[in-house]
Amino acid sequence: MTAPADTVELIRYSHDQFPDIRPTLVSLYAEVYADQLSDPFFSVERFDQRLEGYASRSGWEAVVAYDGGEAAGYAFASTLPKGSAWWAGMLQPLPEEEAVEDGNRTLALFELMVRQPWRGTGLSRRIHEELLAGRSEERVTLLVEPTHPKVKALYESWGYRNVGDQQPFPDAPVYATMVRTLT
Repeated sequence: MTAPADTVELIRYSHDQFPDIRPTLVSLYAEVYADQLSDPFFSVERFDQRLEGYASRSGWEAVVAYDGGEAAGYAFASTLPKGSAWWAGMLQPLPEEEAVEDGNRTLALFELMVRQPWRGTGLSRRIHEELLAGRSEERVTLLVEPTHPKVKALYESWGYRNVGDQQPFPDAPVYATMVRTLT
């Protein structure tokens, strides 16, 4: 039986620990996205390439949830660098003051996922809030597939607002781009 979300242990990992945690992140991704892996954009290989790039950025951190030593879910993020192209894929450009990055302003949440047995337990929120705890950025941004309205509504209930749509890579889906104030 799966433990309640409040009994699951959350462990934070920094960039220096990335090589140790990488296999867990990739394995859980492959499980959670199993039904989409035939799409080249969602393939394990492409995810691992993106993961390596994200983990090389300043301020990269991951929070992994463990239930009795078994990984139940995770989230990872990093600070957008100065001059980041994060906002370049917006289908309707944002006002310049919203899109300028100074290397300290915005945390990009790249992935938040929970394995099926732990969904609906509140674990995703615990992982999310733990990842954001103590961060110095003024805001956090993430992307959500519009085909997942329940996920988008969940983020809205956590204080995110939709600022428009973007396509971050030529073969990527169009995502709703969401932002939440941290400070």
